[in-house]
Amino acid sequence: MTTLSALVVVHNEEDILAACLERLAFADELVVVLDKCTDGSRDIALRFTDAAHLVEGSWEVEGPRRNAGLDACCGDWVVEVDADEHVPAALAEEIRAAIETSAADYHDLPVDNYVGGHRVRYGWGASFGTSAVPRLSRKGAKRWGEQRVHPALVWRGRGGAKAVKGPTLANRLDHYVDDSISDMLRRLDRYSSARARDLRESGNIGSLANNVRRFFSRFYKCYIGRKGYREGGWGFLIALCAGLYPLLSYLKARLEDA
Repeated sequence: MTTLSALVVVHNEEDILAACLERLAFADELVVVLDKCTDGSRDIALRFTDAAHLVEGSWEVEGPRRNAGLDACCGDWVVEVDADEHVPAALAEEIRAAIETSAADYHDLPVDNYVGGHRVRYGWGASFGTSAVPRLSRKGAKRWGEQRVHPALVWRGRGGAKAVKGPTLANRLDHYVDDSISDMLRRLDRYSSARARDLRESGNIGSLANNVRRFFSRFYKCYIGRKGYREGGWGFLIALCAGLYPLLSYLKARLEDA
């Protein structure tokens, strides 16, 4: 029988962690990465898995802490879930069925994003949100890059060949992305500050003209191309944040001290 590991990466998530972990009992193994946790996250994790499946440490960059979790997983397949995400029962059943028959190396999971209690299905993209995520993969097929925010992905198929992407699953992952509009704007501030540090370290922060152009292209992509207009004001807000993200990142990289 094909085995499945569930991986959750955590930083001080005691308020929401139990609701996430209790929905992962369908996996054969649960691995929890605890990154600089100073709250009760560790005790909560131990209610659902044992100490041997906890990875504790301190990471400054997103990619390496996720890779530490992937390395600790022993299953044939790994499903990665964030603490603010829930796997509904229908998706859990579909994941178990998919790994038994799939010839691919990874699959995307479609996502329903929630702001507070409001589901916003359309308009996500352009590095400020996503409607599908590549979170179900064979052990060893996936590595995260070194970036602080939205780390790049490197895929390898079985035997070292290029990884084969399978069809996107049908059932959706529930993502409670923001508590409110104010929380969404605070996330934009965090993301753009982290991206600004990556830009400074790369030595190529880009230009004002290019990032102004990206503001309009990303707004159009989210509001029109990804049908954000169907969400009314919510879609406009998401498109606005998506357009501002690269522009704010550039301005912070250029105008602020590291």
